[in-house]
Amino acid sequence: MTEPSISRAARLAPRRAVLRALAAVVAFGAALPAIAQNKGEIRIAHVYSKTGPLEAYGKQTQTGLMMGLEYATGGTMTVGGKKLTVIEKDDQGKPDVGKSLLATAYADDKADVAVGPSSSGVALALLPVAEEYKKILLVEPAVADAITGEKWNRYIFRTGRNSSQDAISNAVALDKPGVTIATLGQDYAFGRDGVKAFKDAIKKAKVVHEEYLPPNTTDFTAGTQRLIDALKNQPGRKVVWIIWAGASNPFKIADDLKRNNIEVATGGNILPAMVAYKQLPGMEGAAYYYFGMPKNPVNEWLVANHYSKFKSPPDFFTAGGMAAGIALVEALKKTAGDTSTEKLIRTMEGMSFDSPKGKMTFRKEDHQAMQSMYHFRIKNDPAFAWGVPELIREIKPEEMQVPIKNKR
Repeated sequence: MTEPSISRAARLAPRRAVLRALAAVVAFGAALPAIAQNKGEIRIAHVYSKTGPLEAYGKQTQTGLMMGLEYATGGTMTVGGKKLTVIEKDDQGKPDVGKSLLATAYADDKADVAVGPSSSGVALALLPVAEEYKKILLVEPAVADAITGEKWNRYIFRTGRNSSQDAISNAVALDKPGVTIATLGQDYAFGRDGVKAFKDAIKKAKVVHEEYLPPNTTDFTAGTQRLIDALKNQPGRKVVWIIWAGASNPFKIADDLKRNNIEVATGGNILPAMVAYKQLPGMEGAAYYYFGMPKNPVNEWLVANHYSKFKSPPDFFTAGGMAAGIALVEALKKTAGDTSTEKLIRTMEGMSFDSPKGKMTFRKEDHQAMQSMYHFRIKNDPAFAWGVPELIREIKPEEMQVPIKNKR
């Protein structure tokens, strides 16, 4: 009697099993260096406008982020024994590019957290990517309310101010009995949402006219006349509050307004943009930051070190980038370097930390950083190329009833 015949497939099965096992061992061994590397470092992706329309904003943010990490780690660039590695990604101000870059950062670069972007349009494209990968995106400096409002998800935190904080602080600066206000804004979401938040915050003054012009307007003649007509017969102090972004200069209307005893008011900006303010001494408004206004050890360090490294003062978005870097380090210190998302969320919700603007606190409901703003008056100082915003007073977070706009 012969042995039962054994098929070729059956004879080869053990060999295939061994080969599969060996392949798995080899694959595991190849992965070991990457695992070991990741274990010893914390990877931070910074998605920002290194080029594109908001290049100036992006470069300031990157400088500030690195200075914030340096300050908060005491120069070691480590937390919990792990090295901080920053991976730069240039979104060029394009939402589709930013979306792809953030996905790559989370998936391929194994970023533990991400910071950015410069543009609100890009930010709105990034929010669902953070949710898909279940990784934190710390938004800085994009300002649209929707980021921590209707488009928000639980993986989103923001150190940057939002549009409501800008508008409400400007309202606080101007909201006095006997003041009559007209507004000038660009005719799209940024301008209309900003004016709405501003009007909602006005309690004592009165707003009698809203003027909206195309975003790329260069001839302000007709709009200026409508503003004058709305205000010229009003009693008391008369003000046109301007909310504008971009290259065109709405402040050219100031002389026409002045002839009708009407003032101009607006928010702060980067130093090159505030060159136009030099012609508007006495103008009041509220700013997110100006290097000469906050008085605290963090800002003193930032100003001194920025002058030392770059021979110039830190600007608007440098301070924001630094706040983002400090916030990340403080959260990671509390987790002893643990980058697991759920632990970071629990740690960061309600967390307070020092920044160049003083204390900031991530509001638990929407992860928006509650922060001070600064009521200023412009002074023409020959030592500076720009109009210098002199501090009238710090507007504390509790003075600004910043609405919660998400659906949490």
